[in-house]
Amino acid sequence: MTEKILEEVREKAFQLCSNQHLLTEKILVRARALTPEEAIGNPEGDDFPIKKGKERLMQADFRDSLGQAFTDRFGDFEGSVDELFSMPLGNNYRRAIFVASLNAIMRNLGLIEGTVHCRDEGPGECAGLLVAHIRDHYGRPRVAQVGFQPRFVKTLGEAFPLRVLDLDLDNIGTVKYGVKVEGPESGEDATRWADLFLVTGTTLVNDTIGDFLKEKPILFYGTTIAGAAALMGWQRFCARSF
Repeated sequence: MTEKILEEVREKAFQLCSNQHLLTEKILVRARALTPEEAIGNPEGDDFPIKKGKERLMQADFRDSLGQAFTDRFGDFEGSVDELFSMPLGNNYRRAIFVASLNAIMRNLGLIEGTVHCRDEGPGECAGLLVAHIRDHYGRPRVAQVGFQPRFVKTLGEAFPLRVLDLDLDNIGTVKYGVKVEGPESGEDATRWADLFLVTGTTLVNDTIGDFLKEKPILFYGTTIAGAAALMGWQRFCARSF
């Protein structure tokens, strides 16, 4: 299902770039993995996945517009827009290149904002704004958060009934800010329990997004899914990105 979703995103993006006459131009898209300090500065705490070395932000530069994507497989890429759409998307590295580049292209076209990760105090500020957003739009739901974003776990856990699902084996089974982190085997039970899924956009890169696009309301967060969310009509929250 995830592969089908990503192909639908790519088809919509291809049509967009074709209509904008970008495919025939030899415009270069460059991407590189940012260091933790480049990506998020120095937020309070060292429990962010990027600070622990588990993930990096790939950053694409298209006509001086930047787009990003979190991934655990990173490296450099340089090619034309046409080559970008011809590239197989069979692993996290290639999916991250595509997603970051799509974000940069759509940012350049003025179709999206917030494609660069917030820094320093931004994650904590975003968490407080997220609580207000959820209250305004969803009331007081039972929230299943997918992806360990520490400031979200701390702040949401104080405001709502919260469960946290993650893929990091170092996190699974531990208690973070009073909330036990569960693994993917808890997905079905969490689906029955939750009123709202709060899902990291990184699921588009790591090939798990199809596990969460179900009947339940879903709110994506982060810079990674900015372009895809706009193309697919998905709800996204990312209050302190640039």
